[in-house]
Amino acid sequence: MKAWEITEITDLQTNSEPLNQVERQNPEPRAGEVLLRVLTCGICHTELDEIEGRTPPNTFPRIPGHQVIGEVEALGEGCTLRQKGQRLGVAWIFSACGSCAYCKRGEENLCSAFRATGRDADGGYAEYMVVPEQFTVLIPEVFDEAEAAPLLCAGAVGYRALQLTQLQNGQSIGLMGFGASAHLVLKMVLHAYPDSRVLVFARNPEERKFARQEGAFWCGDIDEDSPERVQAIIDTTPAWKPVLASLNNLLPGGRLVINAIRKEEADKHYLLYTDYDKHLWMEKEIKSVANVTHADVEAFVQLAAEIPIHPVYEEYMFHDANRALHDLKHKKKRGSKVLRVAMPKSD
Repeated sequence: MKAWEITEITDLQTNSEPLNQVERQNPEPRAGEVLLRVLTCGICHTELDEIEGRTPPNTFPRIPGHQVIGEVEALGEGCTLRQKGQRLGVAWIFSACGSCAYCKRGEENLCSAFRATGRDADGGYAEYMVVPEQFTVLIPEVFDEAEAAPLLCAGAVGYRALQLTQLQNGQSIGLMGFGASAHLVLKMVLHAYPDSRVLVFARNPEERKFARQEGAFWCGDIDEDSPERVQAIIDTTPAWKPVLASLNNLLPGGRLVINAIRKEEADKHYLLYTDYDKHLWMEKEIKSVANVTHADVEAFVQLAAEIPIHPVYEEYMFHDANRALHDLKHKKKRGSKVLRVAMPKSD
């Protein structure tokens, strides 16, 4: 099979071809695994972090890609959940141990043996991949294979962040930053919490304009005081300054959920300006989001079909994987990017 590999940490500013295309033997599913014929794979900023060393693979070479849509080509011994020909999705969670205290209470995202698709195990930048069947999700017919791929990352982690806010219908919520994940959270809130107001904080005027068009109650810069304090805020930015801005706009007892895989060092000094009375007093909470569970992915995909959510995306042919990554890093263009690997057999 054809596949793209990360073979070393590199700088995308200077390296125009960070991935190497190789020929590999088709993988064989072991007991409990399914073999997928990959149709599409979403292209994510996490791939940039893997390539540039901010969240590197555990071994090299590694096939990246964790927003995978594929058809079941073969079933390993003991598989009972899936059938040949079904269209499945694979998200960031590739596997977990299943037996630790976290896994037993449905928090497999916190498992010490958590493995991430495309980082700790080979992902979807390839014609075929294997994955434990229990960590796959059925893709509803309302989505085609290209628009379904972006839902598996930004949508699933956004869903988890929203659940962690413990928002009740009628309570206002803030979104700090308005990228792919926050955009989908806005749609979820408007659907599931019809009496709640969404306030959006974003530096970019175009993002604020887009948020208003999508139904936000109010939009402002991250430094602005909102017209009302909110019960919860989801921060999707990689910076520290928005953390203090968020805490400043919370109601007593409010909760800040930080939905970011990392925070940058460049503006960490803003933490020195933390004022206990202003930012933390009155039982305000801070909670981070770590990975996703299989249940998060499954629940969000069903919710997205119910709403329905149809992401805006740009499709790249398989041979253009390196160009797609560079476009993602350097071109600020609304919508997701999807790698087309193959067409469905039914087509």
